[in-house]
Amino acid sequence: MADRRFTKGDKVEWRSHGQNVKGAVEEKITDDTEAAGRKVRASDDDPQYRVTSDKTGADAVHKPDALRPKKQ
Repeated sequence: MADRRFTKGDKVEWRSHGQNVKGAVEEKITDDTEAAGRKVRASDDDPQYRVTSDKTGADAVHKPDALRPKKQ
């Protein structure tokens, strides 16, 4: 689902190492850059999102289809 869009502060969930992780969107990445300790390939047509885990505070970068809105 490449049409998923998120904005800074959105609460989201994703899978990491077989577990559900909850956190928040920190930024939308639309240019090649470094984030969360790795090189990130992104563009306006293929963005990625930097997210922060609620539990650990660690940053991660994911494509929109890997994220889903956090369940209440």
